[in-house]
Amino acid sequence: MAASALFAILRRIGLRKALVLGAVLGVVYFLLPASLKQSVLAALTGGGAATPAAGSGWSVCQVSAGNGQACDFSRAVLASTEDVWAGEFQNGRLPQNDRSATRYEQPTLVVFSEGVATAGCGSASSDVGPFYCPGDHKLYIDPNFYDVMEQRLKAPGDFAQAYVIAHEVGHHVQNLIGSNARSAPGDTKNQSSVRVELQADCLAGVWGHTARSSLKITDEDLREAVNAAHAIGDDALGQSRASNYTHGTSEQRMRWFRRGFDGGDARECDTFAVASYAQL
Repeated sequence: MAASALFAILRRIGLRKALVLGAVLGVVYFLLPASLKQSVLAALTGGGAATPAAGSGWSVCQVSAGNGQACDFSRAVLASTEDVWAGEFQNGRLPQNDRSATRYEQPTLVVFSEGVATAGCGSASSDVGPFYCPGDHKLYIDPNFYDVMEQRLKAPGDFAQAYVIAHEVGHHVQNLIGSNARSAPGDTKNQSSVRVELQADCLAGVWGHTARSSLKITDEDLREAVNAAHAIGDDALGQSRASNYTHGTSEQRMRWFRRGFDGGDARECDTFAVASYAQL
């Protein structure tokens, strides 16, 4: 599959060199006849073209070299998560769940610009950032979010960006095993949401642990991901009332990501098994 091929490139030459290669291939792509471009694009996306950019007939990934690199990067990271979670599902190394899931179903990546209409979650603008829609099993991302991470959230770096994708894939895993619909006794709706988000952080950490060797993840890369987890905590984003938290504090997000990354066992990511919400 195209995803496996991209991951193979990553394993052989490393993440950053793969991005350079992606830029070169992007130039070659622009030189192809129009009749061949759609076939190439379909192959890269597993059969589905990216959502067109608003106000333009060009694919989002074709608009600029920067978008092309972001698309290649996103696909490569997604490919690595597919390999990791296929193995975890096969081996039954999953958090406590309400469904019998033994086979991993790959999510579909949709790249969009400005806004997008989903098949199961309504419409969304780029302001919401990357998101996963459980209704259609698709992961949506606007390449410009990587700039937002670096400039507005002060969370630059390849692995910081990879963490965000892995977190959304974590939501896909939750959807497959049923934990995105769980709740703990006595929790409010927002508190249940925090448990879901912290579990997705932990699952992103499990991916990082398992892929650490193949992707040549360094301590610097790890610091980038932890910094990103800190930057998107509810408190770091300006929410002052704990009762309004829906994703968890910066400290919680960093700690649960490190729990998955350090231990590498998704069974330790069961946030719903923590009886007291205050102990998360």
